Amino acid sequence: MAFYNDFPIYGTVKEMVLDGAKRGGDKREFLFEDENGELQERSFFDTHEDEMRLGAYLYEQGLRPPLKIAILSENSYMWNVIFYTIAAGGFVVVPMDVRLEAPEVVGQLENCECDVLFYSAQNEEKANAVKASPGCTVKRFYAIADIDAMLAEGEGLRAKNEEAFLSPEVKPEDLFTIVYTSGTTGKTKGVMLSNKNILTDMNASMRVLTGGHAIAFLPLNHTYSWVTGLFAGLERTEWGFICTNLRHIYKDIQNYHPHQFAAVPLVVELIYSRIISSAKRKGNYESLMSGIEVSRNFLLCGFDSRKEFFSEIHDNLGGELEYILCGGAYLNPKIEEFMNDIGIPIITGYGLTECSPCVTCSRRDAFKIGSMGLPLDCNEVIIHDPDENGVGEIWVRGDNVMMGYYNDPEATAAVFSGDWFMTGDYGYFDEDGFLFFMGRKKNLIILSNGKNVSPEEIESELSMIESVKEVLVYEENGRIVGEFWLDTDKFPDAKETLQSEVDRVNASLAEFKRVQIVKTRDTEFPKTTTLKIIRNKR
Repeated sequence: MAFYNDFPIYGTVKEMVLDGAKRGGDKREFLFEDENGELQERSFFDTHEDEMRLGAYLYEQGLRPPLKIAILSENSYMWNVIFYTIAAGGFVVVPMDVRLEAPEVVGQLENCECDVLFYSAQNEEKANAVKASPGCTVKRFYAIADIDAMLAEGEGLRAKNEEAFLSPEVKPEDLFTIVYTSGTTGKTKGVMLSNKNILTDMNASMRVLTGGHAIAFLPLNHTYSWVTGLFAGLERTEWGFICTNLRHIYKDIQNYHPHQFAAVPLVVELIYSRIISSAKRKGNYESLMSGIEVSRNFLLCGFDSRKEFFSEIHDNLGGELEYILCGGAYLNPKIEEFMNDIGIPIITGYGLTECSPCVTCSRRDAFKIGSMGLPLDCNEVIIHDPDENGVGEIWVRGDNVMMGYYNDPEATAAVFSGDWFMTGDYGYFDEDGFLFFMGRKKNLIILSNGKNVSPEEIESELSMIESVKEVLVYEENGRIVGEFWLDTDKFPDAKETLQSEVDRVNASLAEFKRVQIVKTRDTEFPKTTTLKIIRNKR
């Protein structure tokens, strides 16, 4: 094991889990609320002890690597324990999306030939559907509701089984996980990531980001959560609060004072809207904007007074927030600039599950508003076949790029050109090497005049309309459509004023990008667990 800026560089996830527990010792690792709403705390040592109890139990049950073990559960302390136990034992982890319907769960577990399933009480019906399927390969089903009994039994088996449970050798090239893509536009595929893939990306991310304790509220079945929380906590031996209910995120931020947290653009947009709405409600909007101008001038003179100028906003976000990590979709640069102006920088990044997941990332001392940052040192990034404006498909090559799609050689071959992974995303590099994301290739609207329109860019502008909760832009019969879910509780006349608001946004856009048809809906759009709208389920 080597160290870089006091961070250990591991070769396998197993090594990281075991050594992280040893280094963390009695330091707090997790805070969470139990089913009764009571606050619970676990140290690194406590978590490790639970891992060893569960490992001894599973060994007694006859489970041996390289069996595939799936987790179908909401975020919880036990999710982390099961995940770490799988890693420590050298098994392959299959993290499942709890928002999937039963047929999708069945299909994914059969696709990856899963052997073992841990499931929460909320997902018992889905587990039963897996059991009933003629193609079921799962041999063991474990209800997480029964895990306390498993741990108690495992404690008595540790002397007999612990050494054997930990004995299997794990190599960097070994398969660590099969992660199913969130599928916003098409069929999900099982992404195979090795220990080397995961940790190459993790180590590169750690070299450009540091931070203290965090709040984890993004679904733990996504690799984005691993790099920004699950693994980063082990590497830094810092603690995190496990948020199990997104409706409580503001309360949790205030109560547990995170130094940083990872989010998707929708969450950042909600925070921005909350700040603006509060300022207008209190009659402070003009003074807020004036404060930003004064603060900018102070910064030009070398004085950073943003925390003092905007102390009320900082206090409402816990008082210790240093930055927000943001990725997964397009974020309006105006929102990013505003958050930076008030002293809460947005550290943007670009990535995909197939790249473990981070490809580029902004730095605290190297960022540009609107960009996705600079490439991490674990990969090369190029723009393939750029047009006259430098825009083309983003291709990635490096040790963080996946082994392939499980049991799908045709799909794997379709996304590789030699050793270059073809992301299906469009973007460009500026003169300083910063990546700018333009949108998904599959989402592009190609007009009859040959113009390519990125719906994400237009959605970002339309989302700035105060009454808009969510918006989706798409093509219909050669015309650009904007479909809206509006906040009619706060803005009763939202539907009546929407067209004039859209006209105002249209005036700032090139003519070929303007919304021609306006639609509204009464419910939110279907989403993935990372809060991205599923475009083919309008």
